[in-house]
Amino acid sequence: MDTKKILAIISAVAKKIEAEKNFLTQLDNEIGDGDHGINLARGFKSVEEKIPTWADKDIGAILKGVGTQLVSTVGGASGPLYGTAFMKAGNVCKGKNFLAAEDFVAALEAAVNGIKMRGKAVEGEKTMLDALCPALKTLKENLAGGKNFVEALSVAVDAAAAGVEFTKTIIATKGRASYLKERSLGHQDPGATSSLMMLQATLEVLREA
Repeated sequence: MDTKKILAIISAVAKKIEAEKNFLTQLDNEIGDGDHGINLARGFKSVEEKIPTWADKDIGAILKGVGTQLVSTVGGASGPLYGTAFMKAGNVCKGKNFLAAEDFVAALEAAVNGIKMRGKAVEGEKTMLDALCPALKTLKENLAGGKNFVEALSVAVDAAAAGVEFTKTIIATKGRASYLKERSLGHQDPGATSSLMMLQATLEVLREA
């Protein structure tokens, strides 16, 4: 995927988050601060406004730009977490004007590791990692198994969706939701849900191509 495709994906992510902000906020009302959707939509609105200025940038610079905007405009925990994710992905893509499948995997892996580092979290703690870690693992496995990138990403998105469902069955041990302890059971994690939405938007753009 080239620079133009990356910008199309970022725009699609921004539009999806805007469309789903009330749902994300509703999820966060149940176990968090009640601002996940509103904060994230504000951040991605500022990202979308910047897209025209990134047309001549390489993919690494674009992703770092997304991360910088999210850190500076999104409140709560999700700003630093998603901001770090995009900046770490940007580091891996520095100077690139095209991403092959293995480049995308490397960028996603860097993003996931950045979230783990910044959030001091691991999979299974009712966070965005419960969507992203299964997606990354599944993407790698399916590419290694011979699927093309869009096919592999499609299965990875399904794995992320299953991860979101899994968050309903576990007790939160990170973030504001952890204060609820057993009362966090039965609720799906807003961060895992927004991560799934970003992957879905990416897949939709690539399928259109």
